Amino acid sequence: MLLRYFYDEKLAHASYLVGCQKTGEAIVIDPARNLAPYFQVAKAEGVTIVAATETHIHADFVSGARELGAVHQAKLFLSNEGDEDWKYQYVKGLNHQLVHDGDRFFIGNLLFEVMHTPGHTPESISFLLTDLGGNADRPIGIFTGDFVFVGDIGRPDLLEKAAGMKGTSELGARAMFQSLQKFKQLPDYMQVWPAHGAGSACGKALGAVPSSTVGYEKLFNWAMSHTSEEEFVQALLDGQPEPPTYFAVMKRVNKEGPALLKALPVVQEFNSLEAAVKKSLENRQMIDTRPFQKFAKGHLAGTLHIPLNKSFANWAGWIVDYDRPVHILTTPDELDEILQALHAVGIDHVTGFIDSTKLVESEVSSLETIEEVTPLEIAHRVEKGEVHVVDVRNLAEWKEGHIPDAQHIMLGTLAMRLDEIPHDKPLLVQCRSGARSAIGASILKANGFKDVMNLSGGILQWQIDRLPVVERG
Repeated sequence: MLLRYFYDEKLAHASYLVGCQKTGEAIVIDPARNLAPYFQVAKAEGVTIVAATETHIHADFVSGARELGAVHQAKLFLSNEGDEDWKYQYVKGLNHQLVHDGDRFFIGNLLFEVMHTPGHTPESISFLLTDLGGNADRPIGIFTGDFVFVGDIGRPDLLEKAAGMKGTSELGARAMFQSLQKFKQLPDYMQVWPAHGAGSACGKALGAVPSSTVGYEKLFNWAMSHTSEEEFVQALLDGQPEPPTYFAVMKRVNKEGPALLKALPVVQEFNSLEAAVKKSLENRQMIDTRPFQKFAKGHLAGTLHIPLNKSFANWAGWIVDYDRPVHILTTPDELDEILQALHAVGIDHVTGFIDSTKLVESEVSSLETIEEVTPLEIAHRVEKGEVHVVDVRNLAEWKEGHIPDAQHIMLGTLAMRLDEIPHDKPLLVQCRSGARSAIGASILKANGFKDVMNLSGGILQWQIDRLPVVERG
């Protein structure tokens, strides 16, 4: 048996290639949209990808299942559990099999058994893997998707918070409790292969270790210790982080079927910055991926700052308007990585590219700037009420302590709450260290707020400098 692990740090997404080395057949589990890594490994290992499956309709990334089925003729094994709201709508005409609890299918001599594990979503399933080719008569492990993570379990509130399906959070939590009872009956030796790691918004306390065992999770996963369903429901729903707004888009895209990559628009490169600026004003969005220090010193008016780092795809999904075309300002050697990250979260309408190395002041007459200030430089103005502080951290961080009289608006919701922010004072945008607030400052600047500053070092530096903080607000 062949088992290979793939991990996308930008989305904290894990996927797997599982192959039968005796027959040369392989399946991809919870595939990402970028299929190249799977085919590279399959070729190197001498196996052919003949199938794909996924544990549920994903909300945090675009699945590569349709691409595998439509372009590469892989057979799709997809859940037929849950109600009519969560059925795959793109499978007609593709080689596929809809599976239910207790169903079995083979990839070569590898046996996959389906276990319905609702809670995160109604249609969620897990796969028990037995290597019959290796003379095993019991499963070696379970692919749990967003059901059981290392140290955590899947959140049940996404359908309500992200997709607007009222009352589903508690129903999902109760379903999760019942699913965990089935998990607890599995033998301790079985390996656990989840679909996410630390940093994913699909849970609240995911571990950074890529895999675990059933026995270890029974001992140390907080969710396994609860024997009371009522206490479990309360504990699971309490403290879940804000779900990214793009999760609702991803659910719809993965249910209806994402566009095939060959159908996406060609990205046009603009050699004239003036022409690019004119084009970007035609109902388009401009994303500047340079480090904030460069963006702050001079950027095109109206552009959004989202730096190319591990959080790029997540913040792009939060901030970008999916209904409007996007232009990218970056270096040519980073363009492919950026497009791959945007496509991973369904931002497909990218139509323009501008080489950021050409962005010099002499070429564009309307470059804007954002001032960076340290806590010691700005604290006296904050204390006097001369500056309005906008704290863009998560709610849990805010509650741990914040700058006096600051206004809390989580970064991902900032663009939707602009009418709550005063125009009569300079604005100081603040987060934990200064990275998220830099993105927030660009959002405010792009939306007409003229006097915007970013707090360098964030509240961490503010506290190091022993400036006042409201505890437990």
